[in-house]
Amino acid sequence: MPEAKSKVVFKPVDEQLALLRKGVAEIIPENEFRAKLENSLKTGKPLRAKLGVDPTSPDLHLGHTVVMRKLRHFQEMGHTAVFLIGDFTALVGDPSGQSETRPQLSREQVEANTKTYLAQAYKILDPEKTEVRHNTEWLDKLTSYDIVKLCSKYRLARMLEREDFRSRLSGNQPIAIHELLYPLMVAYDSVVLEADVELGATEQKFNLLIGREIQREYGRPTQVCITMPILVGLDGERKMSKSLGNYVGITESPSEMFGKLMSISDDLMWSYYELLTDLEPRVIVRLREEVKQGVVHPMEAKMELARGIIADFHDEEAAQRAEQEFKRVHSKHELPAEIPQKIVPAEYREKFLTAGTKRVHLAVLMAMFDDIASSRSAAEKLIRQGAVEWDGTRIDDPGFQLELGELGKGKLLRVGKRRICTVTLG
Repeated sequence: MPEAKSKVVFKPVDEQLALLRKGVAEIIPENEFRAKLENSLKTGKPLRAKLGVDPTSPDLHLGHTVVMRKLRHFQEMGHTAVFLIGDFTALVGDPSGQSETRPQLSREQVEANTKTYLAQAYKILDPEKTEVRHNTEWLDKLTSYDIVKLCSKYRLARMLEREDFRSRLSGNQPIAIHELLYPLMVAYDSVVLEADVELGATEQKFNLLIGREIQREYGRPTQVCITMPILVGLDGERKMSKSLGNYVGITESPSEMFGKLMSISDDLMWSYYELLTDLEPRVIVRLREEVKQGVVHPMEAKMELARGIIADFHDEEAAQRAEQEFKRVHSKHELPAEIPQKIVPAEYREKFLTAGTKRVHLAVLMAMFDDIASSRSAAEKLIRQGAVEWDGTRIDDPGFQLELGELGKGKLLRVGKRRICTVTLG
């Protein structure tokens, strides 16, 4: 006879809430959330906390991990973490925050991205306590009748109330019909998964609330919606995004992560402490007060932050090495122990050689590498700002050209404080 499952022992509700509220933007509705936790404590039945992630790109950055960390908090409190990979909804495209229709991904792109997601997600989530699902399991199997039935559960007028759709309509920007299906499909995920709680960024609030309504329409208990703030990127102004270049990738080297984190402003540091660490709020408040009073230097507090984040995604030893490397390069103005080498791409090399040119603009060279400069104009801006050194000489003329022959020697390129490499023609 199979052994009966033991009743889960939960911490008191107030103790759970202390962790589950940390860094949260909004809980909708809060009284219902407390009631669910109290019932869970009474019955010994874990809540099902759902987080859906569409694999629209192969790599995750720290911005993605904010909501994943909150899902892990549910794991730590004994609840069931449901990590939903939206391999079907990624094909549709989330319209949240979009000023135009997203380009649709192919199944091949989505499948390739999906392969990398779990390995990266497990840097945050406990794989032994994570229920992984893919919404192709049920969305791929919906019949035409099922889709019509789902669409009948919600009103078009309500759908067009969402800010991104409303602004696009007023600006005469097109809205494709399939975009209207996205929030309904995400809501249907909550029906199938019997979600008690759904997590998402603040920009996902509309989708999460539709989930409550669709669950009700299908005769299911409604989920509580918990939204997390958007992580501001390294520039201190815009949402962290790979396309904006203001991101920290979780698969980047410890030294690269450390350098990027040390570049954030002192004010932004506290948001990172709250959203990217598991330190208790009172500890963060105390540290912030110590910095304000001059007891702790802001740079020391920032180094502690960087060490903690890197230890999460690599390990303590790697974090310590990254710190020592940072101090050696930036405080003592020495070169890194290992300098990455950039090889001019073959198509450019052939273009140069075929054209018979012997000189190339430094800005053009920088723009060949995405992690150096996103475009020629961006490279020229960096040069004008005095942020670029070539072979030990600071360059301030955006029209500066160098001899192609120099590239055969692997000359040193330094951009700002963090980007140091040699460039070779190959």
